[in-house]
Amino acid sequence: MKPNQETSNEISFDDFQEQILKDYEIAVTSRECSVLGRREVLTGKAKFGIFGDGKELPQLAMARAFQDGDFRSGYYRDQTFMMALGHLGPKEFFHGLYATPDIGLDPMSAGRQMGGHFGTHSLNEDGTWKDLTKQKNSSSDISCTAGQMPRLLGLAHASKIYRQVKGIDQTNFSKNGNEVAWGTIGNASTSEGHFFETLNAAGVMQVPMVISIWDDEYGISVPAEYHTTKGDISEALKGLQRDENNKGFEIFKVPGWDYTALIHAFENAGEIAREEHVPVLLHVTELTQPQGHSTSGSHERYKTPERLQWEKEHDCNRKFRNWILENGIATEEELKALEKEIKQRVRKAKNEAWADFLRPNIEEKNKLIHLLDAMAAKSPNKAFINKVKNDLVAIREPLKKDVASHGRKALKYVLGETTPEKTALQQWINTYLDKTQPKFSSHLYSELPNKATTVPAVPPVYTENPEEVDGRIVLRDNFDKLFDKYPNALIFGEDTGRIGDVNQGLEGLQKKYGELRIADTSIREATIIGQGVGLAMRGLRPIAEIQYLDYILYGLQIMSDDLATLLYRTVGKQKAPLIVRTRGHRLEGIWHSGSPMGGLIHLLRGMYILVPRNMTQAAGFYNTLMKSDEPALVIESLNGYRLKEKLPSNLGEFCTPIGKVETLKEGTDITLVSYGSTLRIVEAVAKDLLEVGIDAEVIDAQCLLPFDLGHEVVESVKKTNRLLVIDEDVPGGCSAYLVQQIVEVQGGYRYLDSAPQTLASQPHRPAYASDGDYFSKPNAEDIFEKVYSIMHEADPESYPQLR
Repeated sequence: MKPNQETSNEISFDDFQEQILKDYEIAVTSRECSVLGRREVLTGKAKFGIFGDGKELPQLAMARAFQDGDFRSGYYRDQTFMMALGHLGPKEFFHGLYATPDIGLDPMSAGRQMGGHFGTHSLNEDGTWKDLTKQKNSSSDISCTAGQMPRLLGLAHASKIYRQVKGIDQTNFSKNGNEVAWGTIGNASTSEGHFFETLNAAGVMQVPMVISIWDDEYGISVPAEYHTTKGDISEALKGLQRDENNKGFEIFKVPGWDYTALIHAFENAGEIAREEHVPVLLHVTELTQPQGHSTSGSHERYKTPERLQWEKEHDCNRKFRNWILENGIATEEELKALEKEIKQRVRKAKNEAWADFLRPNIEEKNKLIHLLDAMAAKSPNKAFINKVKNDLVAIREPLKKDVASHGRKALKYVLGETTPEKTALQQWINTYLDKTQPKFSSHLYSELPNKATTVPAVPPVYTENPEEVDGRIVLRDNFDKLFDKYPNALIFGEDTGRIGDVNQGLEGLQKKYGELRIADTSIREATIIGQGVGLAMRGLRPIAEIQYLDYILYGLQIMSDDLATLLYRTVGKQKAPLIVRTRGHRLEGIWHSGSPMGGLIHLLRGMYILVPRNMTQAAGFYNTLMKSDEPALVIESLNGYRLKEKLPSNLGEFCTPIGKVETLKEGTDITLVSYGSTLRIVEAVAKDLLEVGIDAEVIDAQCLLPFDLGHEVVESVKKTNRLLVIDEDVPGGCSAYLVQQIVEVQGGYRYLDSAPQTLASQPHRPAYASDGDYFSKPNAEDIFEKVYSIMHEADPESYPQLR
């Protein structure tokens, strides 16, 4: 069961002779980039630097074992690995450091992420998938420590799905599940819950992943004994080691400066994961940080002189160099000549990248100076305009913000003037902002023709005498159609499989489609989300189920930092069309009736947030999402599964449109906007209001992100001149967002005769039982009285005070 871990003394260098000097060249190139990168930050050209120096050698070994189709899910120390794969050169490295907003120059993120955050391109220009089996892949990094781990689980799980589930078209995505998912993490970050949750899930699921821990014995200034039990993560995790009777992990431990031992360890780890689909932990020890943690400080502040001397002696590049000399692979003179040439090459790349970065800014600066000169010549405020111009001239290396800011500042000195020169400046500013803003703001959502908001509505069709069934049956039968229609679709979560979810919306489907497509998981919300992200990044169509909306907080960090930002931070070069399914709003008590929508709409920009009022609407949303390829959160109404609904005859086909509201009742006196479970109460109250002469228009928001793209609500406000938004979130939460959208974005303020108002839950969590619900959440009487008070204020004679 133990893999072969031969030492460097047992391996002839003849097998490596051809690649050794190439590996040394990459290691020295990477180190020189780190050294010059730090200087660029300290001289002010770059904002921040965090580099991979001291980790070069194990990354070269990892690159040797990494094959086409494999995926990396790593962190910001892995520059040498990316260089070894040919995905990163010195020039691209410095463009990332300078944050050049051009995907052709900084292919990792076009300047949207700080340097050291890596990724490859999974998509063609038209949004279709590249052939991922013919390239070496890296999922896009995030800064959050251990945040890469949950996604790693899904990237590995995809190989298991492709190998074991029949009927999936693997074209572009897999070759019989032979791909390994490689994760990297620093030793201190293994203290995070995401790391342990991922390890446990991977051991249970037996998926092909290799987790490499780069261990330099510190987490910034804090030594390992404060981070890890026994001060040694592989010692702490020995209980995960597989044996003849129990599945688990294979665990290796190898010093990070021993080249041949590293080569063997990584090759063995990759072979075990690839062939056996067993997870592997590779603990790489005795690594160093020659320049400290980052450019924010110096490690001399917290490391002893003895430790610093040890790090100097055990620097992996230095050890590698000595090994090359000792084995006669190259002479001292040959290495010095190579090192000199590398320094010159890296410096040249740095200078070229900086010139590329500045060039468009200088061109626009010169255009603006010409415009300011012309405008100053015709303005009585010439002195002030010239001051702005001269301040701009003095900036020898301008940023885009410098150019934009000075142009806009100059306009205030010609407020009362009407000249062609002023018009020319205005046109330049508008054009400059129009072409520059997208460099920083595009691709929050898909910009392709097949995006979800363009999928047309298809109404549910009913027979002459449709069967009335529990709402869960509509969902169940619709999911049945989807899993039959889309062989690459799968769903997983707590109690999702055998019992068909806690509300039986998947009843019987595991028996029909198998345990891998309709799957139970352990209680681990963060990695349920991460599992979905990784699966979606490899061409599958996962639905990750979180049992209750209240528990989505466990997975919210991954949804917010990873899933929601993926398209944006890769400028449309990677996507993860994950559907997150959950259920929420009112039911019972603090943790089973939450509706924290205000937090979700702010933290999940980049995802669709859909809040259907019933299960037919929910099923329509799933159908719509499966026709597109974008991430979404669908929140089913927790108390609606047993309510009767008509069973459509076009299950799997009808589509609820995204970004469109639905008017459920027309009226003339006031516009009522709501969503989810509360909407049913609003509909009932609207009937009661007719008895006192109030004719309310009722609108179902049904989609919070995006909200009402067609601006239909403002058309209602034009008619009623009054607005009340009702929901179950806390005061100032989602209802305030909806008012902002209607009053500000849609311009509804122009048509209001009464102040726009909201009615939300109490500011505390909902109390338990029926009384707790009544006194915590908006009830029918609350809504009736709120509407009546608005009408009373407007016309007290027709609507005398109620109480």
